[in-house]
Amino acid sequence: MAAKIKAKKITDDLVISMYMDYVLEHEVVPKSVYKFCKANSIDESEFYQNFGSVEGVQKAIWKKFYANTEGLIAKNTEYDSFSNKDKMLTFFYSFFELLTLNRSYVLFTLHKDKTLQQNMDQLKGLRKHVKGFASELIENGNANKTLKITKHSPKVFSEAAWLQFVFILKFWMDDDSAGFEKTDLAIEKSITTVFDIFDNTPLDNIIDFGKFLFKEKFA
Repeated sequence: MAAKIKAKKITDDLVISMYMDYVLEHEVVPKSVYKFCKANSIDESEFYQNFGSVEGVQKAIWKKFYANTEGLIAKNTEYDSFSNKDKMLTFFYSFFELLTLNRSYVLFTLHKDKTLQQNMDQLKGLRKHVKGFASELIENGNANKTLKITKHSPKVFSEAAWLQFVFILKFWMDDDSAGFEKTDLAIEKSITTVFDIFDNTPLDNIIDFGKFLFKEKFA
């Protein structure tokens, strides 16, 4: 096994794969780079060519999730013709489909005994990407508006998009419905509500979304 690994070029993707396998098999984060490398029969120098620490691997995994989501979206030939709301929905649906494929790892790394705030450090890179994605949508929409008063703030909208992401992530972690259909519904209602707020027609959908949250929380 060691010879096979050393015959391969140690890439960031390979280290990430090794790391995810390690934590799922051992149910613990490696205590040091040395122990991680020893368990995977690679040299520490090979690890450090790709990452500076175990924490760096954790952050990189979330960035990979984002990059892979972008790759999935790029394959949709109709995406460019979508409205901003549909583009955001497509992003969220695609991202959480990818998370579902890696659910065991995500639930481990964002352990339920911790708050999302405690896990926010490993999500910093992802936060930057999600906010950038949302800002670009608004900036593209503003480009077609001539009156300043009708333009939306990319900064405000991108922060709202990130808060929606955090909410849906927590919802998805707790979702025990078949096929995570409740998460899909939460995505649809929450994204629709955010866009309605920015279009100044929020009341009906905010009430509908509030009823949905109340039902899921107290049913």
